[in-house]
Order: sequence, then structure tokens, then C-alpha cells
Amino acid sequence: MTSDDMGRLVYLIVLLVAVGSWVFVQNRQSLGKTAQYLAIWGLIFLGVLAAYGLWDDIRATVHPRQAIVAGGEQITVPRARDGHYYLTLQVNGQAVEFLVDTGASQMVLNAAVAERIGIDTSDLAYLGRAMTANGEVRTARVKLDTVTLGPVTDRNVVAWVNEGELDQSLLGMGYLQRFSGIEIRNNELILTR
Repeated sequence: MTSDDMGRLVYLIVLLVAVGSWVFVQNRQSLGKTAQYLAIWGLIFLGVLAAYGLWDDIRATVHPRQAIVAGGEQITVPRARDGHYYLTLQVNGQAVEFLVDTGASQMVLNAAVAERIGIDTSDLAYLGRAMTANGEVRTARVKLDTVTLGPVTDRNVVAWVNEGELDQSLLGMGYLQRFSGIEIRNNELILTR
């Protein structure tokens, strides 16, 4: 704590004592009611301080942003509260949220997402194998008509449909290597095309 901070703290304490003394003298007849009002205002003040201090976290949780700078074709993705990066792509015209996974070799769709974007999962040949944290799973190769991220649209993109239990679709290196630069800086993932 610097000497300026210490001076501000002493000033605030003196101001609080002066205002508190004035409130006490003015309301000495009804101290119980005054104490209630002071407690209510104190809680309101603490709530405002907490909301102000947590505003970035609240905003990131309620409305995470995925900024796209079209001129330079650069996509900036904030780190989520769980420490991962999530991207929302338009796949065959449908918005699909992906977990960015540099450890995955390909783009992997879970069965529910595959069905939602128009792939009949019951008609797929699950000939591929993938090792996951939960063990080996079968996969089926598919081609996606369009995959759009910001101003960039790729056509005939190869992806894999996971037959096993997969909560989140994964955006692996098969798609990420289409970018000329992948960088993590200041809690942001920066993709440059």
C-alpha cells in the first residue's frame, strides 16, 4: 500500500466517522430504525461493489463474445471460465458451438449435432477409431457442405461423427490448420486467416 493509498484510506475513515456521528446524533430517538436503514444501505453498497468488481466475469458468463475483425480476417476468442476456448461456427447453415481442442486431430461432431445439421447418423458407416479420455470410440467420416467462421466460408470440410458419448463437439487441428496463425495471448485465442 503506497502513501497515497494510505492517505485516501485515512480520509475515508474520517469521513465515515463524521457522517456516522451526524446520523447517530440526528436519529438518537429511533436508533433501532436507523440501524435497520443503515444495514439496508450497507448491503446495497456491498452489492453494488460486488457487481462492479465481478462485472467482467458476469458479462463473460452471460454473453461471451467472439470478436471477428473482418478486414484482417482475424478471430479473437475469450477464454471461458472453465479455461477452455469455444467457437461458434455455422455448419451447413446451423450454429454449432465447438470446444477448441488442439489435441484432437480432426473436427469431431457429437451425434446430436450431426442430426441437427442434417446428417442421418443411423446411415453412417462407423469404420474409424479414435482414442479418447474415455477409451476407444468408433467414428464415421462425413463431408460438411459449408463451414463458416466470420467472413470465411470453407466448403466440403471433412469431419468425423463420434458414435460414443461426447457432450461437446470438438474443433481439432484438421480445421485449425486452415489458419495461418494460432496464438494465445492475454486470455484470448487469436486465429488469423
